[in-house]
This record gives sequence, structure tokens and C-alpha cells, in this order.
Amino acid sequence: AMSKSAVKISSDLLSNPLCEQEPSFLEMVTAFDTAMKRMDSFNQEKVNMGLAEEGDTGVCWVLFSSVFPSLNMAVKRREQTLQDYKRLQSKVEKYEEKERTGPVLAKLHQ
Repeated sequence: AMSKSAVKISSDLLSNPLCEQEPSFLEMVTAFDTAMKRMDSFNQEKVNMGLAEEGDTGVCWVLFSSVFPSLNMAVKRREQTLQDYKRLQSKVEKYEEKERTGPVLAKLHQ
């Protein structure tokens, strides 16, 4: 499904009017589209042979992150936010286990 989505994105990019205006963009998108179609056919062969694994989306991610650098930054921000959330969630659980006194309730509310 991931490679099918990549092929859809690349074909959508090819139909972008910017490709008609910028030859360099068209060249880059065409190369990206070719790579995505090759990757999809390779993945399809692996599925047909029963060799596909769950971690194979890494290749697609590397290709996307090189074409769209903002994806990498967004993933890093998400990971940092997730770590912050887990840290705060463990604090909340710790305060919920303690005796319900004024300072504990204030920290829990905070």
C-alpha cells in the first residue's frame, strides 16, 4: 500500500502545472516517478514471492525524505512531542498514585 501511495503521489506531481513551466522540476519529478514505479514493481514481485517484510517501507521513506526535507523535520518534531507526552503522562500517573493532598492535587492539575 505504501508503494502504491508513492506511485500515486509521483503521478499527481507529474500532472502538476508547474511541470509544464519548469523543465528542471519536470526532470526531477519524472525521475522520482520512475523510481517509485520501479520500487512498486519490485515490492509487488516480493509480495508475489512471499518475501515482503514489514520493515520494507524504509526505502520509500528514504526516497521521500530526500525529495521532501520537511518530512524529516516533521518526524523529528513528532518524536520529540511524543517523548514529552510520555514523560508528562508518567508524571500524571505518579501523582495519581500518591495521597490526595493539596500540593499533590495542585501538581496533578498543573
